[in-house]
Amino acid sequence: MASASRVRVGTLVPLAKDNAGSSNGSVSTIPIFEGSNVVGRNHLVIADKRISRKHLSLHASADGSIEVVVEGPNPIIVRSEGQRRKVCAQEKAKITHDDVLELIPGDYFVKYMDMADEHKSSVPIGSSGVKKGKRHIEEDSAAVKRNKQIMEDEALARKLQESFAEESTNISNMASGQTSSLLDRAGSSKRSNDRMHSVGPSNDVPSLTFRLMRVQGLPSWANSSSVTVQDAIQGEVLLAVLSDYMVDIDWLLTACPSLRKVPHVLVIHGEDGASLEILKKMKPANWILHKPPLPISFGTHHSKAMLLVYPQGIRVVVHTANMIHVDWNNKSQGLWMQDFPWKDAKNINKKVPFENDLVDYLSALKWPEFRVNLPVVGDVNINASFFRRFDYSSAMVRLIGSVPGYHAGPNIKKWGHMKLRSVLEECMFEKQFCKSPLIYQFSSLGSLDEKWMSEFTYSLSAGKSDDGSPLGIGKPLIVWPTVEDVRCSIEGYAAGSCIPSPQKNVEKDFLRKYWTRWKADHVGRCHAMPHIKTFTRYNGQNIAWFLLTSSNLSKAAWGALQKNNTQLMIRSYELGVLFLPQTLKSIPQFSCTKKNRSSLDGLALGKTIKTKLVTLCWKGDEEMEPSTKTVRLPVPYQLPPQPYGPEAYRGNGYFRPTDACAKCHWLHWCCGVYAPTRPDRIYSEASTPRRGRSTKDFRRLLRIHIFPSEFLVDLFLFDHLPGQVFMSDLDIQIPTAFDPFAEANAGDSGAAAGSKDYVHVRIQQRNGRKSLTTVQGLKKEFSYSKILKDLKKELCCNGTVVQDPELGQVIQLQGDQRKNVSNFLVQAGIVKKEHIKIHGF
Repeated sequence: MASASRVRVGTLVPLAKDNAGSSNGSVSTIPIFEGSNVVGRNHLVIADKRISRKHLSLHASADGSIEVVVEGPNPIIVRSEGQRRKVCAQEKAKITHDDVLELIPGDYFVKYMDMADEHKSSVPIGSSGVKKGKRHIEEDSAAVKRNKQIMEDEALARKLQESFAEESTNISNMASGQTSSLLDRAGSSKRSNDRMHSVGPSNDVPSLTFRLMRVQGLPSWANSSSVTVQDAIQGEVLLAVLSDYMVDIDWLLTACPSLRKVPHVLVIHGEDGASLEILKKMKPANWILHKPPLPISFGTHHSKAMLLVYPQGIRVVVHTANMIHVDWNNKSQGLWMQDFPWKDAKNINKKVPFENDLVDYLSALKWPEFRVNLPVVGDVNINASFFRRFDYSSAMVRLIGSVPGYHAGPNIKKWGHMKLRSVLEECMFEKQFCKSPLIYQFSSLGSLDEKWMSEFTYSLSAGKSDDGSPLGIGKPLIVWPTVEDVRCSIEGYAAGSCIPSPQKNVEKDFLRKYWTRWKADHVGRCHAMPHIKTFTRYNGQNIAWFLLTSSNLSKAAWGALQKNNTQLMIRSYELGVLFLPQTLKSIPQFSCTKKNRSSLDGLALGKTIKTKLVTLCWKGDEEMEPSTKTVRLPVPYQLPPQPYGPEAYRGNGYFRPTDACAKCHWLHWCCGVYAPTRPDRIYSEASTPRRGRSTKDFRRLLRIHIFPSEFLVDLFLFDHLPGQVFMSDLDIQIPTAFDPFAEANAGDSGAAAGSKDYVHVRIQQRNGRKSLTTVQGLKKEFSYSKILKDLKKELCCNGTVVQDPELGQVIQLQGDQRKNVSNFLVQAGIVKKEHIKIHGF
C-alpha cells in the first residue's frame, strides 16, 4: 500500500462522558484507514495513563468492518446492538457502524462511523476528505503520522520474519547440493535493498555468529531465532562443566530436565554465604561444586560458559546469563556456541590459539581433579589438560578472558583489555574503520576515572587498516538504559536489579559525553532490559569486530595497568568471545547433536573467501561482493545509538511511584533492593552518602531470584482487585478534628510532642469550596521543588512552593489531591504511612 495515499473507511468519533450519544466537540475525530490503525491516549489528547499510548490496534477491511485488538493492560467495553461485551487485554472483537467503544469502562467513549454510505476515495495522508478547520486537519495529520510509524514498524517485523524463512530455506538447499553456487548462496539469499533480516542468524551455521536468548512475552518474530537453555544443553552429554556467577539448581533442572541424565556435572560458581548453603543442599549427588580462588579482594567469579562433552566431541558455549529464571526469560541476553570433534591420532599435538586460550583459562580455575569413565577414551582425569583432546582448528572466534591476579611480563597480554589489545593489533581491518566509534554496552558500571577510560579506549582502538596504518583512537559511546526505560520494561523497576551502579559512579561529569540510549526496536527488545555485555567498533551498519562477554565496564573485570604500565591488576574471572573478519576455505558444519552435520571437513566453498561482519539492519547486496561471506550479527541495539537528552541523566532524573507492571505493593516491597528510588538521593538538596546494603536487602534479592514463583499468587490476586484505592487501604491516619499545624494530641498513637513529626496533607477552602491541597512537614533534606515537579507531572495539575514565615516551605497543588499526594509520598519512600495526617474532611 502506498504510503502517500490510503483509503479511508471510517471514523472514530469521541463522545461526551455525560451524554454518550453526543459528540465531544473538544476532541477531534480519529480517521480509520484500510489496513492497520492504532488508537491511544495521544490520539485522544488526554493524560489518563489508564489508556496506553497503543491502547487498541484496529485492522480495517475494505467493507468497513473492523477487528479490534486490545493492546493495553486495561479492558474495554464494546456496545453493539444494545449489548455490552467486555474485551480484555490481547482479546479481539469485531465492530461495525454505530458501535460504541468504552476505552475505560464508564470513561472515554468513541463511536465508529462507517463511510460505506459515502463515496470512498483515495485520500492523501493528513487529509480527511471533508471540510475541516485548520486545527483539526493538523491533529488528524499527526494521528495519521503516528499510525503510519507503527504500521511501518509492523511491516518491518513481517519483512524480518519473511527473510529469515527465505534465508533458512536457501542454506538448507545449499547443504544438500541443490544450489548452483556454494559461494554465492552460503548463508544468504538474494535480497533487494529494502529487505532486512530476522532477529537472528540461520540455524545452519551457528558458529559464525551468536544468538539472542528467548524472552517471554515477545511477539513470535522477535524470538524467531532465539535460544533457550535446552537448545544449548541437549543430546547425550557425558560430562558438563557449567560456569556462572549465580546458580539456581532447582530452576536449572526444571528448565533443562536432560541435565538430570548427565552422569558427571561440575558447577563452577561465584556463590557464598547462605546462597552457597542452599546450593549445596539442592545439588544432585553426582554434581561437584567449586568456587575458584579470589586472591584479590572485591573480586568475583563472573564467567558464564558451558563445556559439554559428547561421544562425538565437545560443545563450547559462552553466554551472558546467570543460571536463574529471570536471566533466561526476561532480559536481553546473548549466547555463542560451537561444536568441535575429538582430535585424531595425527593431530594429537596440534595446538591453535583458541585451544591455548581455553586451557590457560581453565587452568586458572584450579578445580579439584576428578576421575570419570568416558566411553570414547576410558578412564580419564578431568582437569584443564583434558580439554586439549579436542580439535579447535575450526574455531570462528577468539577467547578473551580475565583471571584475578597481578600479571606482568609475558602474562600481561594474556588477560583483560591487554589480551584484547594484543589480538586486535594482529588484525587488519577495512579503511572505513579508521577513527570509527566504539560501543561499550554492559549492565554494571564500576568506579572509573578518565585515566583508566583512556587506557581502555586505547586497547579497544588497536588494529591496522588495509594499508598498514593504525586505525586510530575511536570515540567511546556507552549504551545504557535510562530510568524511564527500566520503569517501562517487562519487569518494571525490578529490572533495575541487574543494571546496578552506585549513583556516584554514574554521575561523574567526564562520563556525560558518553551516554547513549538503549534502543532495540529491530529485535523487539526495547522493553527487555539488557544483561548482555557487548563491545564493538562500527561504521554505519558495518562491524570491524564484536565482543560478546561477561565483562562489565570496570577495572575489576578488565584490569588496570600499574607500575608504569608493566603490571596488570585484575580482580575477577570473566570470559568472552571475539568475532573478527576471517579468511575461510570452508564453513564449519560439525555438530555433536545433528547426524547430518558430522563432517569434519565442513562445507567446502571451492575458493577462499573473507567474512564481513554487519548488523541485521545492513541493507547492502551480498551478490555484489562474491568473494565475501556476509555474517549478520544480531547486535541488540540501534547503531548509531541516540545520545541522552538532558532529562535522561540519573542525577536530574525523576522516578515515578508506579512502574509498567502497575504492582504498587510489589514495587514498595522490593524498591529498596532493585530500584534506584532512594528518596534521599532523588529529592535531596545536596548529595548524601550512599547507604550500604543491609542483610535484609540481600535476603530479599536472593529470594526473588531463586523463588520468583512465591510471589505469583500475590501478583495474580492483585490484578483482580478493584482498581479504586481508598485512603483507609493505605492505613493513613485521617483525624476529623485536628488542626494541621497544631501540637499533636496526647491521644494520637505514637505521636511526638509536636506536629513536626508528621507530614500534613490538607485542603484549603476558598468561598466554601475545596480548591487547594497543601503539603507541609517534609524533612529539611528533601527538595520541595523536586517533589513538586514530580507531583505536577504525576497528577497533571498546577502547583507551587510557598514560604511561610512560621511553617517554612509548603507545597500547594490545585484541586483536591489529598489521596493522590499521600499515595505518592508513601510509595516513593519519602515518608512512612504512619507519619502522614490528612485533614480538611
